[in-house]
Amino acid sequence: MPRIPIFKLGHGPDQFDRPVLSSYTPQLTLEGLSAGVDNLRHDVYISPKFVEQMRLQIARLIARHGDVERVLTSDAPTFTAGKPFGSPKPAQARMKSEPAEIKTLLTKLQVAALSRAKAEHNISVDLLARLAVIKFLRAELVGQFAQVLERCRMMLKNYEGVRQQGGLEFRERVAAFQVGKKAVLRKTAQDLFQSLQEIEKETLARMRRSLFGDTPGADYRLFINRLIFTDDGRDDYINADHYVMLGNWDRDPDRFPQMREVACAFLQSLDLGPAAKDPAAIDGWLNSPDNAQELVAGGTPDPSTGQGLAQEARLALWVKLLEEARVMDHVIASYEVIPLLSEYSPRINAQQLKNGLVSREEYNRVEKLILQHGRLSTDSLFAAVGRVSGCHGPDRTKIAGRFLRDFLRYHRDLRRLEALNSALDSVNLIGNEKLRELSSVNGTLYEFLLPDEQRPTEEKVLHHVIIKADIRDSTRLTRSLMDRGLNPASYFSLNFFEPVYKLLPKYKATKVFLEGDAMILALLEKEGEPELAVSRACVLAREMLDIVRGYNHLLQRAGLPPLELGIGISYQDSAPLYLVDGEQRIMISDALNESDRLSSCNKRARKAVERLETLFNVYAFQTVSDADAGENADDFMMSYNLNGIRISPAAFAKLQKEISLEPRHLDAPALWGSERSRLHSGLVPVGSDIFRKIVVRESQIPQIDPRNSSFKGWTDRSYYEVCSNPTIYAMLGEEGAAGA
Repeated sequence: MPRIPIFKLGHGPDQFDRPVLSSYTPQLTLEGLSAGVDNLRHDVYISPKFVEQMRLQIARLIARHGDVERVLTSDAPTFTAGKPFGSPKPAQARMKSEPAEIKTLLTKLQVAALSRAKAEHNISVDLLARLAVIKFLRAELVGQFAQVLERCRMMLKNYEGVRQQGGLEFRERVAAFQVGKKAVLRKTAQDLFQSLQEIEKETLARMRRSLFGDTPGADYRLFINRLIFTDDGRDDYINADHYVMLGNWDRDPDRFPQMREVACAFLQSLDLGPAAKDPAAIDGWLNSPDNAQELVAGGTPDPSTGQGLAQEARLALWVKLLEEARVMDHVIASYEVIPLLSEYSPRINAQQLKNGLVSREEYNRVEKLILQHGRLSTDSLFAAVGRVSGCHGPDRTKIAGRFLRDFLRYHRDLRRLEALNSALDSVNLIGNEKLRELSSVNGTLYEFLLPDEQRPTEEKVLHHVIIKADIRDSTRLTRSLMDRGLNPASYFSLNFFEPVYKLLPKYKATKVFLEGDAMILALLEKEGEPELAVSRACVLAREMLDIVRGYNHLLQRAGLPPLELGIGISYQDSAPLYLVDGEQRIMISDALNESDRLSSCNKRARKAVERLETLFNVYAFQTVSDADAGENADDFMMSYNLNGIRISPAAFAKLQKEISLEPRHLDAPALWGSERSRLHSGLVPVGSDIFRKIVVRESQIPQIDPRNSSFKGWTDRSYYEVCSNPTIYAMLGEEGAAGA
């Protein structure tokens, strides 16, 4: 190849503005992961069910693209005596099975991996899973082709010595299958790539954004690269369909290294500043296809603008460099050869076809091969040669601009492939049970399993929340019902307990136990699950009050007394303990006692608050000063909780970590005119695409005189209420937005 001269564009910086180029360097870094048993790579164990089903699916795709499905599902000749050794029946059964769809399998595994990454607060866990999937698929493509070929050979043994038409046809198909290995593997790999691309677009990208927000340090574009299943990124057919088909033979002047040299010379000839002398900077510019638009407007600049004139001048320089390197005709041929591939290939090599469009000698060889075939015509080839030789002026310039963009896209994806291959070297797929056990015992194994393979018995409880719902004045209510000849048990059951039971699965809550007038529930936060126990407990408590409020309307119409509740929510930063009484487990937790205090309602406090016109349902009063109360302040507390939800300070602190709380303002009467309180609003994810709003009121605890409830001052302590009054949500405009 002749040496490329370096030109300088224009007459200095005053002639044209310097183009603003973007830069991109693909990289993939795994951080915060444990090294495996070899102290070099990360040990990964992929779901055995996924592996088994994916192997079946890949084999099925290979058989379909290789046109050997009939060979594998055919019966042996009818006159064959007995059952021949190596009977293919098991293979036939496997080919006829209906394993889970590829897309479904890949989605389930990768969603599970993303959930685990969220639980461990490390996006690198998900990157490791994606790398492991790619490494597995690459290996299985080659392995399953060998398996399908071997099964075909086993089937052909049944036809040895048989001259019937079926036997001859099958031998021809298997021979063609073996010869067309590259084409079969390419088509199968592109099917896999298509599934990966669709899953990323439809599911994973949205879920990742929801769980992690923007992840600038994790370049997931490396996993949706057309070249991930190719050998060194060189595949004539993929390049022709999606990039540009460069030369692959040693004598080709348009091989990638030579074309990259031309592109580098082009950038260095422009006024791009000191960075143009840095090879790393040039490589970054070549990785950004948008630079082709900035530099040459994709081959169609607008000369009526200053920028268009600059782009026109740069485009002329680009064409000149291609002509100087004697590759311009090859560039044109790389586009003209595309429609010829479906007609002449694979009978004629793709590179040979392209070279036949620019070389008379190569054209004669290709023409001879076409005529030898007998059934093909040279018309399309001849017409393409005419288009290449007749491409001049603006058409030639436009193709040069198109080529620059396509070359930059190919350059970018080659660099992405190199970064991916480098990261794959750090992944050790564990297939040996002894190595799996060794890595697992040492805590260095990363297991990625399908959801139905997860082992719930090994789930570790990290924290727990207790909800206590206490029915107010249950003794008076029971007596009132009995005086009317009604059954209090069925009254409480139908109007409170049974409706609440139906809510528990939605929030993954469990019943701890029932008292005659109270229900105690628990929400357990387990390892690997989203930490949303407190926020979901708040929403569950709101729904419980909504249920009671709805039933009360019906009860009052029937002349029956309404139900009144007080709900307390307590959080403990540890797992609960249990006593075992026969087959029954009895929970032991400080949160049980605290939730009891939070749900209580003092009669004197109720009498004092009921006289007030207030929007809130929870108040707390201290009967002595902080100094006198000391560490036993709860013993001097008067609580008011009527149809309200009170949460502990620890629960409020946990809530702030679980969801984003925004300050809100509401004009409401203040106790003694000086009550200091704040409102916080947050959105709680309850399920898939289901969110509920909560408003939390934080208020300072006043000190009062217990004899006459007169105000004496403000303490340093606070209490917290999850607002349950619908009027508050309506005033804040939260009701419609929350769907509450």
